[in-house]
Amino acid sequence: MSNSLSVPNPLLPLPNSESSSEREPFLRFHLEPDTTALLSLPQLAEVFNIPISQIVPIPHMPAWIRGVYNWRGEILWIADLGHLVGLTPSYQQRHSTLTYTTVVLHSLPNNVTSTTVKQQLLGVIVNRLEDIEWCDLGQIQSPPPSTVHQGLLPFLRGYWWKADDDVLAVLDGEAIMAAMPKPDV
Repeated sequence: MSNSLSVPNPLLPLPNSESSSEREPFLRFHLEPDTTALLSLPQLAEVFNIPISQIVPIPHMPAWIRGVYNWRGEILWIADLGHLVGLTPSYQQRHSTLTYTTVVLHSLPNNVTSTTVKQQLLGVIVNRLEDIEWCDLGQIQSPPPSTVHQGLLPFLRGYWWKADDDVLAVLDGEAIMAAMPKPDV
């Protein structure tokens, strides 16, 4: 059985905040070798650890797709986020373990046009979780082209420079989900 961490309710008011409409909660995590990234909390369904042995590989898929996992009775595709964006794949990391830390992304409500349309879900493997960051959306900036890993660009909303000169890549969950291969119809 996997250990699970439910994502806090992003609709709760911010403590000590006068202007919550300009701030949004993000999950902070690491990708190898040295990328610290953020994903919007309202787009996350859950964070949990998956034993590697419970991921079923699917043949003829891109190398960054690790396989599928039975999540709450649903088939959940599992993608290696670091590998997708051109960084070190999880299976090549020196501190590789027998479990993957997985973040479940879901499509945002305004992208689902009907109640009969099933919400899109995707599990992404990340290296290490850190914390929840409240980010002022007005401070997300376009990255200087020379400093960005080229594989990261299609999935990047921008960068957030924190007051302590910490630079965090703000990822776009919808762009990550859109990268999934489409079935032949």
